[in-house]
Amino acid sequence: MTLLGLDNALVTVILVLAIILIFAKGVVIVQPYEQALQIRLGQYIGRLNPGFRWVIPFITEVKTLDLRTQVMDVPRQEVITKDNSPTNVDAIVYVRVVDPEKSYFEVTNYRMATVALAQTSLRGIIGDMELDEVLYNRELINNRLRDILDRETDQWGVKVERVEIKEVDPVGAVKQAMTEQTAAERMRRAAILRADGEKRSAILTAEGMRQSMILEAEGDRQSKILRAEGDRKSKILQSQGEAQGLRILSLGSRPLDKKAITVLSLDALKQMSNGQATKIIFPFEVSSLIKQSARFLGAEEEDLTDTTWKDFDLDESILGKSPAEEDIEDASEVLKDIEKNMQNLVDPTIPPGDSDTKEILK
Repeated sequence: MTLLGLDNALVTVILVLAIILIFAKGVVIVQPYEQALQIRLGQYIGRLNPGFRWVIPFITEVKTLDLRTQVMDVPRQEVITKDNSPTNVDAIVYVRVVDPEKSYFEVTNYRMATVALAQTSLRGIIGDMELDEVLYNRELINNRLRDILDRETDQWGVKVERVEIKEVDPVGAVKQAMTEQTAAERMRRAAILRADGEKRSAILTAEGMRQSMILEAEGDRQSKILRAEGDRKSKILQSQGEAQGLRILSLGSRPLDKKAITVLSLDALKQMSNGQATKIIFPFEVSSLIKQSARFLGAEEEDLTDTTWKDFDLDESILGKSPAEEDIEDASEVLKDIEKNMQNLVDPTIPPGDSDTKEILK
């Protein structure tokens, strides 16, 4: 009995352990970012949502699929462009499983299928473009490749979210030719910029010389005008002074009689004879001077008591017409000073209101 009891207890323990192992075999833990597919005896049963799940062990197969966005690297490959330029291209594809049933049952390996499709599609797209377009239109290539992949992978339950061309690397010979082309283009642009700068410099220099010549000519013209205006006013003032001096001289000589004039003439002859000149030219008649001298010495007397001021009137035509005041605006103050000085030089014996005197002062 004791052995039988031990055997029964052992069998019970074994059965309990077997039940526990069988139960544990059917336990399935589905993560929050996963979706599980339940297949029993070759028949699809349904999905298993995230969390603790138990399936019938040994006859049920559970396949879990990651629903997060996955990054797949498209291997580097050599592609011939439309202008026969070999270049190496690789890319990155971002995909996400949206239909677990299709991604498992419609394709053997959706990751490998997506990468292979990206390689062939990328080769076709770049083959229809020239190298310059490939280098400058990466965004266009990305959009076209994404549309092709998204359309083809939709039947696999896979959504292509984004495609990026990682690198476009032309082969060595093409790269060297591009380098030389770039250097030549930069030299051409530099030559154009240099020529344009020289042209603008020449234009600005010529414009500056033209402006300088215009300003110089304008300054010379204004200088000549001002110099001529100054000479004109100087001559007007000089002529005005000479005219006023003649008027003053004629006014001062009115009180003199012939005897005084004779004495002055003899004094002038005396001064002329004191010179070292061998010839003396008299600008008047000497006989008249001798007669005047004889009369002065008493040979003949001339009564001047009846002489009136009208006998000494000057002929205005001899002096000429004086310049008008509007022609010598700048000399008006000088003329006023001259008139004031002339008033002081007038002989007191001349009546202040004499019309002849006023006419001379004007």
